[in-house]
Amino acid sequence: MSLPLIMIATAVVALALGRLTAWPTIRSLRTQLADATWSMLHDPLTGMLNRAGLQDAHATLADTAPARPILVALIDLDDFKRINDTHGHDQGDDLLIHVGQRITDIAALHGGAAARLAGDEYAAILPARTGDVDRIADAIVTIISQPVALPANGSSPAPVTIAASVGLALVDTNDPFAEVALHRADVAMYHAKRNGRNRHAIYQPGMTMPPAQHRRGPRLRDRHQPTGEATA
Repeated sequence: MSLPLIMIATAVVALALGRLTAWPTIRSLRTQLADATWSMLHDPLTGMLNRAGLQDAHATLADTAPARPILVALIDLDDFKRINDTHGHDQGDDLLIHVGQRITDIAALHGGAAARLAGDEYAAILPARTGDVDRIADAIVTIISQPVALPANGSSPAPVTIAASVGLALVDTNDPFAEVALHRADVAMYHAKRNGRNRHAIYQPGMTMPPAQHRRGPRLRDRHQPTGEATA
């Protein structure tokens, strides 16, 4: 074999070996990128969307059904601290996962999406009409209140119930997500809690809440999604 052919063959072999060596690295980088992308859009405890993921889902829903209003539901578990105090934080996390799955199922049933925003706060968005709001809200409150078996600090599992306050707002697809959609649902949820909890309230024009309650606003815009927090 002539020297040029030997050099060419050597180069081909070296290139092939280089590609074989690099392939695991490329595959690893792709996996890391996929994991990082997932983490940016999902809550690590429940696997649900986080706020950023829900905002993306809202944009998609607005693009696919631009003429149909979007129902935004903000859901806060009532007295969740009691669950953590009685059953422990691990069982409290289990309850958060169960509740999150139930909310996700309802949202998916109506062609929408659900997220865990922080602690014991969830949100759901779905295409809806005015006549659907009460029915969907009642379904959310009812399914959350169904018992979940949890052990109490090492004891045998026993049925545990949890209630929720739900605020709902029907918004146009072009309404800003955080500044209008979530804010109106948050105002409605304040009224649900003020009126006794374990119920829902629908946003109406003119509804307000005290400035002190606007503490929720910055948290709803937080990119960090804490897990297992004991909140009221």
